[in-house]
Amino acid sequence: MSEIQEAVQFKVDGNRCYKERKFREAIGKYHRALLQLKGVQGRAGAASLEQNLLDPPCCPLTEEQLRLVESTEVECYDSLTACLLQSELVNYERVREYCLKVLEKQRSNFKATYRAGVACYHLGDFGRALRYLREAQSREPADTNVLRYIQLTELKMLRGGQRPGYQELIA
Repeated sequence: MSEIQEAVQFKVDGNRCYKERKFREAIGKYHRALLQLKGVQGRAGAASLEQNLLDPPCCPLTEEQLRLVESTEVECYDSLTACLLQSELVNYERVREYCLKVLEKQRSNFKATYRAGVACYHLGDFGRALRYLREAQSREPADTNVLRYIQLTELKMLRGGQRPGYQELIA
């Protein structure tokens, strides 16, 4: 299915742009890849009666194609969060949303867990931020960025009258 290959190529182009620090261009490439994948998934799941006459005949995706679609989708959302965090004005709502999409498919994704914690911190959701950050710390105990954000979050919670460690137990 050539649309899947096009999506993969957009992702590869996005990765190149990211390495060149062209974050806005990379974001565009990742979004185009995701749009391609949505088209593939939509046609593969469409009932034959609902198909548009101009669309190619619908055929189910093979296991290999399904894996490629899913891994490309996860990589695009993960890379989008990296790009968004490099923006001058970071949209932390979107960062959190994309991290959650990654974590739906890959519960143990360290970067998505850490970035979700960072996004929650900046959105003022300190209890949830601390949960994500501690989860990230359990995977990478020596990561200095995680440790720094845990300290920042705990400090915010203490200043706000919350006890770090208690709030997330009841949430």
